Amino acid sequence: MARDRRRLVAWLLTGLVLAVVLALYDADRTGTGEPSAAPCPDSALRCPGATPPAGPAPSSAPPSTDPSASGGPSPSAGSSPPASGTPSPGTGTSPGPGGPCSSPGACGFPDSRTTGPRIALERHDTGDMSVKTDGMVIKGWDIRGSLDVYANDVTVIDSRITSANWWGINLRPGFSGLRVLHTTITAVPGKGPDNGGVDYAVSNMGGSSIEVGWCDISVFGNALSMGQGEIHDNYVHGIVPFRNQGGEWQHTDAVISGGGNKGRLTIRHNTLLNPVDVAQGASAAVGLFADTGNVSSVVVDSNWLAGGAYALYGGGPGATGIQVTDNVFSAEYHPNAGAYGTVAAWNAGGAGNVWRGNRTADGRPVVPGPTS
Repeated sequence: MARDRRRLVAWLLTGLVLAVVLALYDADRTGTGEPSAAPCPDSALRCPGATPPAGPAPSSAPPSTDPSASGGPSPSAGSSPPASGTPSPGTGTSPGPGGPCSSPGACGFPDSRTTGPRIALERHDTGDMSVKTDGMVIKGWDIRGSLDVYANDVTVIDSRITSANWWGINLRPGFSGLRVLHTTITAVPGKGPDNGGVDYAVSNMGGSSIEVGWCDISVFGNALSMGQGEIHDNYVHGIVPFRNQGGEWQHTDAVISGGGNKGRLTIRHNTLLNPVDVAQGASAAVGLFADTGNVSSVVVDSNWLAGGAYALYGGGPGATGIQVTDNVFSAEYHPNAGAYGTVAAWNAGGAGNVWRGNRTADGRPVVPGPTS
């Protein structure tokens, strides 16, 4: 009799354990249990559950009170080498519209915390690798080398590239659809082919737009080189000067466009720093140059800009469709953002050109001078 009772108790305990296991399985299957972390798909720009760091977003100046607002000729200021004793627009005690901004990260602009890979990486000693497979996705790679892209719709995401080539990633003519997201692109100073230097972190030689977003980019002389594309939420910093193979100081820019583009170039919500001294070749944080044709159809919006001879070159006399809005010009390297001023080569009378809401980091409006 006692043996039968023990057997009954054993069966009851077994049934209870089975019931608990089934309940836990059902909760996990239906989503009513404790949530688990979801993987980040290749197509995701942000991983599920990711949140940006706290900090006030940059605000724009009200057009009605902003003397820098322009669709036509503007009064001259901030575009020529500062005279001795001249107060700089980056100093003062009375913040203008938009309010003061202490640093990029504190004011909601990209920095090392919000850019670069979000996952663990696996080392790949690729060397200078040619990518020739359409639709290829490179994810989670820690690359020692560079990528030369001869394919369409290639995505590089959540990776790191340390290059000793002319570029980190280069899209060849005739190909399109390149996306470079959440990736660190850097180089070893003195190890590049251009007399020890490296030229382009990302270069668009293709005939269509590409996307570069949430990337941490450093060392390269002309970090982002393209006439069309979407450049957003990137942190460009630590550009290293070098003498090129001709023995001259390489011109340096965080973003550079040579003009003659057929598509739109959008430069939005980036931190673009050019710490290089003018005597060592610094050009701009954003350089829109008419080297290969007139500059047209460019948006420069809500960026933190610092450094260069001028922080922004606006395209020159033939530039049209250039919209420069709500940018912050920082005095972290020079009192006037650039060594000689905030902006040069701005064509205020060009068709579709707009200058609005731009200010210094302490809140003062930035007003471009006439094209020289």
